[in-house]
This record gives sequence, structure tokens and C-alpha cells, in this order.
Amino acid sequence: MTSLLPSPQLISTHPFTKLTSPLKPRHLFFLNHPFHHKTIKKLLFTPPFYPLNAVHTQGLYAPSSPSKTDKLDPENDPISTLNQRIRQEYGKRKVSRNVMDSEEADKYIQMVKEQQQRGLQKLKGDREGKDGTFSYKVDPYTLRSGDYVVHKKVGIGRFVGIKFDVSKNSIEPTEYVFIEYADGMAKLPVKQASKMLYRYSLPNENKKPRALSKLNDTSAWEKRKTKGKVAIQKMVVDLMELYLHRLKQRRPPYPMSPVVAEFAAKFPYEPTPDQKQAFIDVEKDLTERETPMDRLICGDVGFGKTEVAMRAIHCVVAAKKQAMVLAPTIVLAKQHFDVISERFSVYPDIKVGLLSRFQTRSEKEAYLEMIKNGDLDIIVGTHSLLGNRVVYNNLGLLVVDEEQRFGVKQKERIASFKTSVDVLTLSATPIPRTLYLALTGFRDASLISTPPPERVPIKTQLSSFSKDKVISAIKYELDRSGQVFYVLPRIKGLEEAMEFLEEAFPDVEIAVAHGKQFSKQLEDTMEKFTLGEIKILISTNIVESGLDIQNANTIIIQDVQQFGLAQLYQLRGRVGRADKEAYAYLFYPDKSLLTDQALERLAALEECRELGQGFQLAERDMGIRGFGTIFGEQQTGDVGNVGIDLFFEMLFESLSKVEDHRVVSVPYHSVQVDLNINPHLSSEYINHLENPMEIINEAERVAGEDIWSLMQFTENFRRQYGKEPRPMELILKKLYLRRMAADIGVTRIYSSGKTVFMKTNMNKKVFKMMTESMTSDIYKDSLVLEGDQIKAELLLELPKEQLLNWIFNCMAELHASLAALIKY
Repeated sequence: MTSLLPSPQLISTHPFTKLTSPLKPRHLFFLNHPFHHKTIKKLLFTPPFYPLNAVHTQGLYAPSSPSKTDKLDPENDPISTLNQRIRQEYGKRKVSRNVMDSEEADKYIQMVKEQQQRGLQKLKGDREGKDGTFSYKVDPYTLRSGDYVVHKKVGIGRFVGIKFDVSKNSIEPTEYVFIEYADGMAKLPVKQASKMLYRYSLPNENKKPRALSKLNDTSAWEKRKTKGKVAIQKMVVDLMELYLHRLKQRRPPYPMSPVVAEFAAKFPYEPTPDQKQAFIDVEKDLTERETPMDRLICGDVGFGKTEVAMRAIHCVVAAKKQAMVLAPTIVLAKQHFDVISERFSVYPDIKVGLLSRFQTRSEKEAYLEMIKNGDLDIIVGTHSLLGNRVVYNNLGLLVVDEEQRFGVKQKERIASFKTSVDVLTLSATPIPRTLYLALTGFRDASLISTPPPERVPIKTQLSSFSKDKVISAIKYELDRSGQVFYVLPRIKGLEEAMEFLEEAFPDVEIAVAHGKQFSKQLEDTMEKFTLGEIKILISTNIVESGLDIQNANTIIIQDVQQFGLAQLYQLRGRVGRADKEAYAYLFYPDKSLLTDQALERLAALEECRELGQGFQLAERDMGIRGFGTIFGEQQTGDVGNVGIDLFFEMLFESLSKVEDHRVVSVPYHSVQVDLNINPHLSSEYINHLENPMEIINEAERVAGEDIWSLMQFTENFRRQYGKEPRPMELILKKLYLRRMAADIGVTRIYSSGKTVFMKTNMNKKVFKMMTESMTSDIYKDSLVLEGDQIKAELLLELPKEQLLNWIFNCMAELHASLAALIKY
């Protein structure tokens, strides 16, 4: 495998001191193949470059000495244009790429494919067809009139309805699906429709397609589908590259210690089957693998995710490494601290600490020093744990609870840990990107969907707001000696709710909690509610995660339309933690004021009333809320071309054939460029360079490394010596040409008459994907792959220099499509 190029900030530039080092004959430069002894005599008498005392050849090239301040015009200088692209492309890369040989690549590809199968098994559920295959197709009977659908062969239409009709060749009536298109109505037998139709939805709030497809002209639809397919293939291989990079990281497996089994035996409950499997999954990740763990534990609130995390923590801490537990709110962090402290209280040598804004400055400083010195084994806290001031002594594990609650920068920081430490993510409703990575197999996932025996479904009631309904619900809970959560979307309405409830329940202890309160005040309020002294807690969604209060089994959520689906699911999970029947009352102001998206969200929540449906709900949320967090802007447009469901089906199809997208690069020195171009440098320019053979040897060496190094060399060279004359430009172009050819698996470039030939190991699928990604039709339309050669038919036979320019620009276009391709 060729070098997967490092990002600019990780490579130092090649200083020109290298260019003036003592001359090493073994580095003599030859354009088309490595130097060997048979060519010595030929080279001495017909050198591609003159030595330092060469005589100037009249009439060939006589440039004036270039100035160091010459400005380069990218439009007239293809090398500058290419350099700019390379710099932009690799400037976006956040991690360095390691060298991986083909054998390693095969092993890792197999691992990824196995991973994908596990991901698909987790998602299949009711999407598994009778033949056992995975499908995103829609059941026509679930469609409503006006819904937009996608027919795989025809395109986007509007569902009108299902009714019986008699066909021409039959007397028996048949059920047909009627779909409206831009130029007419189509009818399909229901059986046929169920094999070809997908629901159409977009990765944003706008559910309407730009236009309906035409029945009588499917060419526009085919173009849209092709564009989506190319985008998917690029995305798959880009993800693959990141995944392979993670698999390259190494750490010794953790020992299977008897004390870990002793710790597990102290768990006071009987684990559910799903929980047992999650224990096994995490144990294998830590004790059998040499690559850092990156596992998602997805399970409803109260289903035992925390116990999975604690066993992982114990395994790591027993091996004398530190564990960090990251929570989105101080309330949740405090609860984790309390639970972990209690569970580890029998191990006096294991120290647990909480870093929070409740601490004084001196307390924080003391904790930071303890973390740095390794005096704390388990560190619990909020996003402050990700700050630069927190220096870990020997961090082995990061546990992230409810990742979706963190900001973009914090998520990036969390991602940066994944290359060096084991990461366990806990979530009841994972964010779309997390979910997506788990489903596609680029991330491990364990689903805990079986509720503990004592858990019963939460009775959910959705209705317009009424004070009488609120009072009745609270009264019922208080009469059975319970406690109540009363949640609003904003701080602004809390005082008003407080006045209303104090008037209705004058003898009941009521309190307000929100994130803007003083630390001590908030902590005291939460403590009193936990102890049962406060009966009604009015709060914002600060209680969304973590509060585990057995006696609070009624939650009232006001202005429910202002919460996200995942938030509502999490909030509802605050109750029903005991064996008492729990109630969730969701109130909206007036249905006529709700948007279509809000109505769809509420309908989804009503449908997902059963326990253990957080994963399915997150998938629904992904469809409603959009894919913005999964894909970039460009891919979002590509999803919009075909709709989410067909896009996902195409994605999984592409994942199953991931090895078809491999670009097998070849060694740089095996590439031959047979164009019979041997540019000669003038004696004037040779004298200007001071040490031309050293420069040329260095150029050849860096070209052998990777294209980034060659680009840096060229830019440094031009800074020192100015813009090169034509012969030197041709030399550089041949170096670039060989380097780019090596990267995409081309071993020989030659011409015959008006035809250019490039011998390659590329398969047809990769060739098609690369040419479809080319921006210039001039080059795209001229290339064909026949057997082991890419051919280009030119309009006329070009002079040698113009031919080199044409091939250089064509290769640059092909090479540009490598940005999202994996290189082996």
C-alpha cells in the first residue's frame, strides 16, 4: 500500500539544505526507470541534463535568469493549479495516514465486512424481507394519500391511493397502487409495488421534492440515481479509510483478571440476555483485541447500560490505567459519581473523583494535580474534562454518556481520543451520525432492548394543555405518595408554572431547577428531590439525563412541540424506574399551531410506547430531523436526489461490495513514461541552480515518497530559484505524472499516433467511479478502459510537449478523484 498522505501540519517542509548535500552517485536521476549500470555509458554521452561545466546549447532554450519574486499564474501553470488542489485536499485531513500493505488491507476489509453484517443484523427488525434480505422498501398499505414515493425505475411520484380495478386480460378485479407523476398517472399491482416502492423523504424539514419524475422520460431519473450512487461509493470508501486508520492503532489486550469476575459477581440484579451479551462484547473488545474499542451501548433508560460501563472501568483500572466518565450535565455527572463511588467502595485503593463547577478553584486545582500524578483512578465530570488543562497520567478508557448532548467541538475532542484510548458510548437515543456508523458497521454496537423484569411500559398521554388535566395527574401521583417532574422547554415559563402549582397544591413542597441557578442551590434542590423532601420539581430539560428517582413516576411535559424526539424519549424515561406504573403526560398548546414536522414527531413518540424502542425511535428521528449531522452539504444534496430510504438501501448494497472500490497503487519506480521527451537544461540555468544534480536527485527522491512531498519540494524550489524555464517545467511534470500514475495503479504511459495508452490494474467499477467524478468533460469523454489499458483517442497527433501537457492534465483530473478513495 502506498503512503496515505499526512496532513500538512504533521509534515515538516523539505529544507533546501538537503539540496546542497554532497553528491551521491547512486541517486543519479533518470526520468523513466531506475538507474542501472547498463545505462551509464549512454547517460554519460547523451545526458538528460548537462553537468555543471556543460556548454550552453545555442538555439534550444535561453531563458533569462529567473527572479525569486516571479509570480506564478495558476491559470497558465498546471503545476501551480495541481499544488493548490493537493494543499486544499490534504489540509482537510485531520489524521495522518499510515502505510498498509495489501495483505493487511485484505485482513482489515474482511473485519469491516463482518462488522457490517453485525450492524445490519441489529437494524433489520421488521425491515427484513421474507427472503432474509435487508430492505428499505415501503409497504403500500402504510402509505397515505399525498405521500411522496420513489419507484426504483421511474422515479419520484405522489401516492394517490389503492383501489380495485379490472385489467384488460382478466375478469377478476386486482388491487392497484395509483401514483401521480409529472406527465400522468401510473397504476401498479400491489404485489409489484411492494417490490419497487420506497418512501421519499429529504434530509431536512422540507418534505417535498423539487419536481415529480416523468413516466415517459426516465433519463433524468437515471442521472439522479447515478449521481447518488457515485456519492455513496465515495462516502463508503472514505469511511473505510478512517476505519482502517483506527484499526492500525495498537494497544496490548487487558488481562483476564479474577478480580474482574469478582467485581461482576457483586452486581445485585440478574442481568437480562441483552445485558449479558453487552458484557461479553465489551469484555472481548478489551481482553481479546489489540485495537482500541469504539463501542456504542444503546439501551433505554434503566436497562443497565451503566453496569456495562462499570465493568469496563474495573477491567481498565485493575490494569493500573485511568478511566474518564464524561456526562453532558452536572446533574448526571454527580449521579454517575455517586453510583460509581458506591460500587467501588469495597476497593479502598481505587480513588474516584468528580470535577465540577460546584468546586472551588483550589479544589479544582488539587483535583487537576491528582489526575496528572495518577492519584485518581476514575475521573467523572462534564465537558471540562476535555479541556487542555486536564492532563491524564495514563488514560485507558473514556466512557461518554449521551454523546448527542455535547457540542461540535466537544464531539471532535471526543473523536480525537479514539485513536489512543478505548471508548464506550452510552445512549438511549443515539445521535444520527452515531447510529449511522453503528448500522453501517464502521462502529461496534450492542443493543440492550430487553427491559428488566420489574419494568413496565410507561403510559403516555398526548393532548392539548389543560390545567384541570395537570392538577388531576399530579393529585393521582401524590395520593399514592409519589413525586412529579414538571418540565418546560424554557426558563421563562418556570415561575408562572410555580405560581399555578403553589395555588393548586398549597401544602406540597415544590421547587424549581434550571442550569442558570447557582451551583450550590441547584445541588441542594436535586438532593432534596432525590431524598423525597420535594414532591414536585419544576425544571427545564436539565433533568433529561441521569436522574434515577424510584419514587418519581409521573412526568408532565408542557409545550411538547418545542422538544426534539430524542429529548422527549429521554424525558419520558425519567419515570418508570420502579415497579410502580408510570405516567407521561405530553401537552401541546393547540394542534393547529404545530408544524408538520412536530406532528410527525409526536406521532412517532406515540407509536414507540413500548420499552426498548430507543434505537428504532432514533432511526425515525433521523428520517424526521434529517441527515445534516451525518453527511456534509454535498451528500445531503445527493440524498435529496433519491430520498433517504433508497439512498440507504444503495448504501448497504455498496457496503457489501466494498472491496470492488479498491485502488491498488504501484511502486513509483515501476512506472514508465515512454513519451520520448528528454528536456535539456541550458548552461545559464545550470549555473543559476548552483547544484542541479543534487536538486534533481532530491526531486526524484521526494517523488518516490508521495505527492504531498513532491508538492512541497516544488513550492520550496520555486521560492528559492523562481519560476523554472520550460525544460525544467517538463522535468517536474514528468515527476508529477509518474507519482500520480503510481497512486492510481498505472504502470506505463505511452502513445501511438493519436492514441494515448495507460497500462493499469484498475477494475471497471473503480474506473467508472473515477471518470464520473472528473469535472472536465474534455478528459472524461475521451477515456475508455479496455482490458488492462486506459485509452484516450485524441483528435490529432500532438507534438511531444503538448502531448505531455495533455496527459499531465488528464492524470491530474483522474488523481483528484482519489480524495475519497482508499489506496492500497
